[in-house]
Amino acid sequence: MVYRSFLIKYAEIGTKGKNRYVFEDALIKQIRFALKEADGKFKVWKESGRIYVDAEGEYDYDDVVGALKRVFGIVWICPMVQIDNKDYENLKKEVVAYMDEVYPDKAITFKVNARRGDKQYPHMSEEINRDLGEVILNAFPQIRVDVHQPDVMLHVEIRHRINIYSLMIPGAGGMPIGTNGKAMLLLSGGIDSPVAGYMIAKRGVVIEAVYFHAPPYTSERAKQKVVDLAKLVARYAGPIRLHIVNFTDIQLYIYDKCPHEELTIIMRRYMMKIAERIAKDNGCIGLITGESIGQVASQTLQSLAVTNEVCTLPVYRPLIGFDKQEIVDVSEKIDTYETSVLPYEDCCTIFVAKHPVTKPNINVIRRSETNLAEKIDELMETAVETAETVVCQ
Repeated sequence: MVYRSFLIKYAEIGTKGKNRYVFEDALIKQIRFALKEADGKFKVWKESGRIYVDAEGEYDYDDVVGALKRVFGIVWICPMVQIDNKDYENLKKEVVAYMDEVYPDKAITFKVNARRGDKQYPHMSEEINRDLGEVILNAFPQIRVDVHQPDVMLHVEIRHRINIYSLMIPGAGGMPIGTNGKAMLLLSGGIDSPVAGYMIAKRGVVIEAVYFHAPPYTSERAKQKVVDLAKLVARYAGPIRLHIVNFTDIQLYIYDKCPHEELTIIMRRYMMKIAERIAKDNGCIGLITGESIGQVASQTLQSLAVTNEVCTLPVYRPLIGFDKQEIVDVSEKIDTYETSVLPYEDCCTIFVAKHPVTKPNINVIRRSETNLAEKIDELMETAVETAETVVCQ
């Protein structure tokens, strides 16, 4: 079967009442963006609570389905046959032809599920179910009906046109990008932060990202690794503006002036300060991190509290209750894992203390940070002003 059309089904969008059209339009925009990767030309349009993708000419089916599966807001992708001639006898012929072509092995069970969206159509849903089931059984005696657990659920929607489909391919779910504001992701070269960005983007949030680079202690390959990770997340989240901050001078200054067991938490606090500054400058209303309780020294409850203390924007931590394997599972699902585990160091690992404090005291940390008063503001300003921005898509 060569499908010319796809029915796009959503879930949460349907609960948005009078604002539903805003979410539908955002979803259509994201579908069009995703389909730029696929071979072919496509028309994306909506009609009475339904969104359709029509192929205009030749196209690659697998490419299209793969692109649509990465669009947040889509729950089901339904390849379908759409017919203009709504004559009842013609519908019966089309249904028989559909079953014959899509299911060459007729040793199956089926059920017809008709919905009459067009209330002017002269046949009721139960009548359509009965009559279409009858013509299928007459055409293919080896097929059987099973109304409880059929192998094939044949959907027939009577609308302005008639939609016939039985395949329902799971989509990414979530909400369309751009419907829930913008936030800044602290993106490292590890496994966790790309997953965190993906999960927040899934709720409709536009993502920007900041990466802290520390040359010459971190290589250009480490920087490229983060750019590559941003591009992989962008396949789901749309284009990501990645702000690359040179953090070397700040790290060296902290290393020289502060107790080494406090290095990780103090460096983290200054990363959060810089990330928040860049976030506010770019219209972001929150920060995103890949932290998970207890995973490392800087992610104990005490450390997270000390880190949060420097922020005025909310900090979203979607992985906070995940264990490592759960995070790895998501990273494999979104194809970031293999890139994340490439052995290129990031700025955190270079300056890590042998015995980092795991239960920092906020007053002690503040006192240690007074040692930085002479130069830290100037260094932070330079880091922000010299940040490089790359658009990843």
